[in-house]
Amino acid sequence: MATLHEKLATALEKLHQLQGEGSHVFRSSQFSRIQRERLLAQGFLRGVIKGWLISTSPGTPPGDTTPWFASFWEFCARYCQSRFAKDWHLSPEQSLLLHVEDAVIPKQVIVYSPQGKNNTLLLLFGTSLYDLKSRMPNASDLMIKNRLRLFKPAAALARVSEDFIRTHPSEVHALLAGIKDSSEILGPLLEGGHTVVAGRLAGAFARIGRNNVADEIVKTMKAAGHDVRTSDPFVPQQIFGSLQIGVPPIVGRLQSFWSLHRDEIIAALPTAPGLPGGYRVVSEIRR
Repeated sequence: MATLHEKLATALEKLHQLQGEGSHVFRSSQFSRIQRERLLAQGFLRGVIKGWLISTSPGTPPGDTTPWFASFWEFCARYCQSRFAKDWHLSPEQSLLLHVEDAVIPKQVIVYSPQGKNNTLLLLFGTSLYDLKSRMPNASDLMIKNRLRLFKPAAALARVSEDFIRTHPSEVHALLAGIKDSSEILGPLLEGGHTVVAGRLAGAFARIGRNNVADEIVKTMKAAGHDVRTSDPFVPQQIFGSLQIGVPPIVGRLQSFWSLHRDEIIAALPTAPGLPGGYRVVSEIRR
């Protein structure tokens, strides 16, 4: 008969194998009952909801959110894939944030699916997943990133509200900079005949110094018979620095955040002490 240590070693072997495949979120059925019980008892696994587990460390305190937050998006992806197959996606707002590498864990993630039941699934540490019954958008508007079904950047920009743009200027700025030319954004705008959105995005591109894209949006929409009126969705006092076209989103977001909040950050820092006195003396002697 195998000893307790041998049973744990076998369970750890199975866990190591699954982790080697890039997984940190598991179905209970991927382990035998004995393996699962040993790993849970020793702190190598933690239950999320019935039938779902995540990797953790034996020394992790019960209130430590790190293992869960590190596994959160993988759990969302794997759970939704298991439940809805390919018929699901996240919101345009969440898609935009994830495109610019803003992976802050929200209190609630809304998942859109024709199979949704309009129910809330309670998860660890006050987080939850809400499955909203909704029709699927065109497949051409969606993409998969880190197993998550997201709106493509241009499609997300065409769907987010003006309020969202005002409250997330750095993130929107970074995604606008990632649009290489007007053809990327014109597809979603023309397909839905989004005249108000077209005017808003033209104003946004003009505000960040990309007047050529703004002009092309207005010109093309008008040529298609749409009356477009340009409007600036950003708050007037916001000052945007220039970003290189096609800059990696995480770089663009940091640069944009600095340009927007530079004065506030500098004001919050202590006054620079300057060079030590000895350096000034040496400098005077050398003269």
